[in-house]
Amino acid sequence: MNLGISKFNLSLLFVLVSIISPNIFAQLSLENIWNSREFSAKFVNGLRSLNDGVSYCQLDKNADNSFSCNKYDIKTGAKLSNLFNSATIETEDASGKKAPLVIASYEFSTDEKKVLISNGFEAVYRHSGKSNVYIHDLNSKKTIKLSKDKVMYATFSPDGEKVAYVKDNNLFYFDLSNNKEIQVTKDGIRNQIINGAVDWVYEEEFSMSKGFEWSPNSQYLAYYKFDETQVPEFSMDIYGSLYPQKEVWKYPKAGEKNSVVDVHIHKLGSKRDLRCETGSENDQYLPRIKWMSPHYLSVQRLNRHQNNLEVLKFSYQIGKPQIIYQEKNEKYIEVNDLYFRNEEGKQWVSNQMYYLSEKKGYVHLWTRKIITKYDVKGKAKDSIVDIQLTDGNWDIDQYLGVDEKNNKAYFTSGMKEVSERQLFSIDLNTKNIEQITKESGWHTIQFTETFDYFVDQYSTMTSPPVTLIKSADGITVRVMETNQALKQKLDNLNLGSVTFGQFTSSEQVKLDYWQITPSNFDSSKKYPVLFFVYGGPGYQTVKNQWGGPNYLWYQYLANQGYIVISVDNRGSGGRGEAFKKVTYLNLGKYETIDYIEAAKYFGSQAHIDAKRIGIFGWSYGGFMASNCITLGADYFKAAIAVAPVTNWRFYDNIYTERYMRTPNENADGYDKNSPINHVDKIKGNYLIIHGTADDNVHFQNAAEMVKAMNEKNIPYDAEYYPNTNHSIRGGKIRWHLFNKMTEFILEKL
Repeated sequence: MNLGISKFNLSLLFVLVSIISPNIFAQLSLENIWNSREFSAKFVNGLRSLNDGVSYCQLDKNADNSFSCNKYDIKTGAKLSNLFNSATIETEDASGKKAPLVIASYEFSTDEKKVLISNGFEAVYRHSGKSNVYIHDLNSKKTIKLSKDKVMYATFSPDGEKVAYVKDNNLFYFDLSNNKEIQVTKDGIRNQIINGAVDWVYEEEFSMSKGFEWSPNSQYLAYYKFDETQVPEFSMDIYGSLYPQKEVWKYPKAGEKNSVVDVHIHKLGSKRDLRCETGSENDQYLPRIKWMSPHYLSVQRLNRHQNNLEVLKFSYQIGKPQIIYQEKNEKYIEVNDLYFRNEEGKQWVSNQMYYLSEKKGYVHLWTRKIITKYDVKGKAKDSIVDIQLTDGNWDIDQYLGVDEKNNKAYFTSGMKEVSERQLFSIDLNTKNIEQITKESGWHTIQFTETFDYFVDQYSTMTSPPVTLIKSADGITVRVMETNQALKQKLDNLNLGSVTFGQFTSSEQVKLDYWQITPSNFDSSKKYPVLFFVYGGPGYQTVKNQWGGPNYLWYQYLANQGYIVISVDNRGSGGRGEAFKKVTYLNLGKYETIDYIEAAKYFGSQAHIDAKRIGIFGWSYGGFMASNCITLGADYFKAAIAVAPVTNWRFYDNIYTERYMRTPNENADGYDKNSPINHVDKIKGNYLIIHGTADDNVHFQNAAEMVKAMNEKNIPYDAEYYPNTNHSIRGGKIRWHLFNKMTEFILEKL
């Protein structure tokens, strides 16, 4: 078929079109952002430092689709050896047929002579699950299955001779010396008694799941016992069959009963377990256990108001607590891990504890030296010294550990720029602090075992991650990933301009923001604005960090003629305790005021259409978006709330009561700032979205919000995703979700 265009004319047309519009063939679309993922960044995953500190291992895919775990030189990247290969490890399936072992994850023993290989993961809660687990000996090449059933949290003992795990809510360990399974507890019952694991709310809000810890000498297992019998149940339907399947689990909402929690110490070979006297009869939390030394266990105890933290010391011989640390706060204390250095001798035990605390107004690194001496009669006496190691009007974000050889501690912080994270070291003798990373942006750090090298993955908001291996002084020794191909693709896109800034509200509060303006921005025109909000306590959205597909979606909207802005409201992290905790007892109040202030500030600018300001948020951000379209109805034309909390009475007690206390103690704080109580104020366009299988922020929040709007005859839009959890993902669901939100924005804003 002749269309009347020669090859020469077609080439000339291509050149002319390219000159006129160089980016016409490189455009963002919802399809290539959310479906084909054309602009996905590459990450260096699965890299594990080995004990020698100069090598690492990672899983590599072979030509036959099997996987090899290979050892590499950290400086050169040269392959040193193959540690194990899934193609040479055979297992039997349910029918007895032999097949190569599938490797989903793996963990080495302390001496790196054995490895636990897992596959067949099944979720139990949002962050935990059970798997098939195999023990592979790297020397003998022998492989055995840990248990015929799937297990949770399989963990080598420090001596590598045993593996502890949880099965059917009971704690077990496998003895490799005789290939015997030893059952430690026998009273585990689903939705009643949990041994060696934690309940839903501990896992979600205390960032923990494994509920047991081996002692350093492999002689003891400390473990949690949860009695959740009296905790109210929550249920949800899972669709897909004629009669939906009902999921039921224990979920303590604000003000409701918690699990009764105990800590036990099991001595291997003994029939008697020690129950630590932690006061389980009291309404409290035990958010961490950690061995201080081979014979002493630390247990963190927190009252229900979460403003009185104690660290208790126990041993198998002594079940009564010795309080070795206490911290109180008029508002709340956020739980952090403790880190111990210790020595043992015949006459004394010296323990040095490192911890993060904001007891002086900012999150800083402290150390507590606990020296226990014994008199001639064997009576112990402790002397305690507390030392603040870092100081200043800035927060430590993450403590990374102590290099004992050089007596340095490492941490990340936004010390010099709150929107960034840089790596710092402190000399523990001189207290001299040195900034190690220099590149602008957000750095995520992983040190080797010996602290001689670290993996530095950093990015900026406009540039995808670069992964480097550096020496401890920050010198790059090897480039692992630059995402150069993606950078070139991004350079070919007509992306909008990104700026960071700060404004002062009418209440004289300085608020940071980032802003994306269209690439063809014209200051003589007026543009609509979409705010992106999260807003929850201690979190930041104003980060100079690659945002992946979310960032590209904001750029897509900018291409459609919108300005996209995010503000770190009061309550956000990285700026000290006073800024963060001003929202105490009033979640949503000051955050909403700050976003109304942001709408006023940006709406007053000549190039912004103050009548076309919208807001979008997810989870806590959905709560905020809902508050802004209700309590801020005069300033927001549209709002999208994804998986929102609509009433804090519906959410779990550990998170909610940390910031609000119980509904009985603070009814006004709950009711005045929950959008479900203000639906009659809605004037603009409101879209509420939720997954029906959300075990975190329950679908109940959306259902009750819609019910309230129906009763007041308030118009709204809604979208529900059956069988999806809080993240609303899987298959093409994210593509569908962002299509829905984009259509709403284009139509309503």
